[in-house]
Amino acid sequence: MTIRERLRKFRWWHELGLVILIISLLVAAGTLMPRFLDIKSQLLLSRHIWEMAILALGMTLIIITGGIDLSVGAAMGLCAVAFGMTFQYTGSLALSCVAAMLTGGLGGAVNGVLISKIKVHPLIVTLATYAAFRGIAEGLSQGVSYSQFGEAFSQIARGKWFGVPIPAYLFLALAVGFAVFLSKTPTGRFLYAIGHNERAARFSGIRVDRIKFWLYATSGMLAGLATVIYISRFNTAKADAGTGFELDVITAVVVGGTSIFGGRGNIAGTVLGLLLIHETRLFVGRYWQVDELKSIIIGALLIASILLYRILSPKKGRE
Repeated sequence: MTIRERLRKFRWWHELGLVILIISLLVAAGTLMPRFLDIKSQLLLSRHIWEMAILALGMTLIIITGGIDLSVGAAMGLCAVAFGMTFQYTGSLALSCVAAMLTGGLGGAVNGVLISKIKVHPLIVTLATYAAFRGIAEGLSQGVSYSQFGEAFSQIARGKWFGVPIPAYLFLALAVGFAVFLSKTPTGRFLYAIGHNERAARFSGIRVDRIKFWLYATSGMLAGLATVIYISRFNTAKADAGTGFELDVITAVVVGGTSIFGGRGNIAGTVLGLLLIHETRLFVGRYWQVDELKSIIIGALLIASILLYRILSPKKGRE
């Protein structure tokens, strides 16, 4: 048996590789910048990752089925405007949070209907809604930003419990829930079947259309939740919220080992992918201080992950 064949049989090879990469990165960063590994510093700088991390959970499920959602960043902009307008007219933060999540869920449901019922390819649908959501947000807000939500609201994103940011607990709870859903429930296992062969899944009695609809609706609601945290962090709601998030989210999921072709992936890999991208950006930003280099490295990680999958995965899984 060749080394390549052994790697294919080892279920967690990709996750192990990510752990090795992360450890190597931390060792290198710690050698060049001893304060880089300071726990307090790491926790402080982690405040930028939680919105992307929450979006990545929903994206993982969608990509496992062979789909994609390019509209999550634009959906955040629309949710932010819904939040701001609701607060402006009602003065209620609770209603504003509900409005943001409902707006996200409705946007995701639109994607779900077009993809599952009308049978339009997810790439086309979410590219179209990406433009539509951003345009609607800009049109409704007319460039106006909403603020003055109060110090108590800002503690959702900036507050800490036992030294750990509050959004970290929310993400951990969601990540565990999604991981259990994928590995321990029949519907979770159906996602892999859909990603491997959608036609066979339909013939097996799996309600593919219903599952796809709810996946995109869930992704939209997660965008609404991420928006609430985003607004809390900046204490401002505006139409450009979430700009560029879609690429970072997809990169984290794919780097984490979820196959862009569908049928493979898990939440643990996504968490590791998020951690690798986060630590890479911190290292590049603090040591080289070149913002353009961050984007280059993120693109390189995405290409390397896809190439690694092509090299090590069986041809049958790629066809």
